[in-house]
Amino acid sequence: MKILIVDDNAVLCKLYARELAKEGYEARTVQNGQRALELVHEEKPDLVVLDIRMPGMDGVRVLDQIREEDSELAVVINSSYNSYQDNFLTWSADAFLIKSADLSELKTTIRSLLEQKASCCP
Repeated sequence: MKILIVDDNAVLCKLYARELAKEGYEARTVQNGQRALELVHEEKPDLVVLDIRMPGMDGVRVLDQIREEDSELAVVINSSYNSYQDNFLTWSADAFLIKSADLSELKTTIRSLLEQKASCCP
């Protein structure tokens, strides 16, 4: 399964990619919204882990454009800002997580969403 990690923090991208690779996923990272949209179109990932606050195109706009192109693509918003959880513009995401040093919730959420996808849409 291919996972696209979108976050402007290069260190965090590297950490997530390494940890998700240990789980058996093919993880690709990008650090801006425009490049994320290009890869969604070109590479068709199975899931996107998306930060909200990024320079240029923020995660809310990226989410909106992902939904326009592929409403079935699983998207996990992973943000340091819980205030966005109440923003109706983020409600189309499949999950909203607050960033944490403990990646177990992120890994569990990814696994669950990908299992749901596999069981309903082989």
